Amino acid sequence: MTREPHTLDELIDALPPGAVITDPASMDAYRWDRANDPAAGVPLAVVRATCTDDVQAAVRFAAATGTPVVPRGAGSGLSGGSSAVDGCVVVSLDRMRGIEIDTGTRMATVQPGAFNAEVKAAAAAHGLWYPPDPSSFEFCSIGGNVATNAGGLCCVKYGVTTDYVLGMTVVLADGRAVRLGGPRVKDVAGLSLTKLFVGSEGTLGIITEVVLRLVPAQRPPTTLVATFPTLQGATQAVIDITRSARPSMLELMDRVTIGAVEDELRMGLDRTAEAMLVVQSDEQTDAAEREIAAIQALCEQHGAVECVATSDPDEGAAFVHARRVAIPAVERLGTLLLEDVGVPIPRLADLVLGIAAIAERRDVTIAVIAHAGDGNTHPLLVVDPADAAQQARAETAYGEVMDLAIALGGTITGEHGVGRLKRPWLRDYLGDDVLELTRRIKTALDPAGILNPGAILE
Repeated sequence: MTREPHTLDELIDALPPGAVITDPASMDAYRWDRANDPAAGVPLAVVRATCTDDVQAAVRFAAATGTPVVPRGAGSGLSGGSSAVDGCVVVSLDRMRGIEIDTGTRMATVQPGAFNAEVKAAAAAHGLWYPPDPSSFEFCSIGGNVATNAGGLCCVKYGVTTDYVLGMTVVLADGRAVRLGGPRVKDVAGLSLTKLFVGSEGTLGIITEVVLRLVPAQRPPTTLVATFPTLQGATQAVIDITRSARPSMLELMDRVTIGAVEDELRMGLDRTAEAMLVVQSDEQTDAAEREIAAIQALCEQHGAVECVATSDPDEGAAFVHARRVAIPAVERLGTLLLEDVGVPIPRLADLVLGIAAIAERRDVTIAVIAHAGDGNTHPLLVVDPADAAQQARAETAYGEVMDLAIALGGTITGEHGVGRLKRPWLRDYLGDDVLELTRRIKTALDPAGILNPGAILE
């Protein structure tokens, strides 16, 4: 009978040379994601896996020794979902980058460390497109996208990650690898286990391969940029647009964000505007022009002071780039506490204006960017880490934004995940019964609680 590894040396021996990192200085880079969780712990070891077998070896070691396992992709997460815990094994999937395109089925088989941008490029080489489109698409990994059910700029029309996941290979808490779903458009045999793992943030298993649905290449879009003197006007325009149109992009930036982006790019954005919408239509040329004209009319009806429409791909891409750099641009103003709250679209104005009221009441800067077309906002609280009083006010405001979203029938996270930073608000959002059901599922799949402990659940 094969003896399971019970010492770190045996784990090292079970993996290829150099796959296990134990040097504290080298492991430091694997302790945090982009949320910079201050409570991140110190790992026992980091495993840089190259295949499913490597992940299985790490999980078997963890299962035999009761060692926590924290899976990690590109480290681009924004909720502390891949923060290390003391004494854990971090399983880094960043070396698992394989991508295979099947044009016959219009599907991609992808390892979790591949960047979203790499999948897009591989699909584009065959005239295909992978639509999920986070702002961080150039450096976020598919595994992380699946683990958090990421959305992005195109999700208003094309949906989020789960809409494109057809199957996966998952390493369970006991080290077994199972295949769920596969390259079939329709498959309803048994429970929908594939969907259970999408958005589970590494708490139920470690995803080592994903089968993704691709679609024909997107048509060149027509772009509209509209600036507004009030947040109320911009959000009401969004509500009316979504009632009558289906743009392929509908993004919002508030005044703080516009100013930060203008500081970064110097592209002539109106710093006095309270809000700016970036809208795109990827319909056929004539239909796109009609759709954008109708959307422009709605923006003007709600007080837009300037509307610029263009079918030039480079001009349109420049405005989309401005939206994509919003978070790093705002980050230059100070340390960020990032939120990811969403509401039903009819309550978008209440949410955005409510956030502005919280910022004023607590005397903190909150920049708001949003995938406005689906009600998903990203309030960014700007903090000077040397100002303890401001830090305390910002932490209070952070909780108040969560509470506001819940009160409006919304969610504490639309695409970034609960991670560790939003866990205190999960009970208020889910309620006791759903939280208890969530715990039962976690216990059934991970009875020892070794998979990403502290993420989502206590």
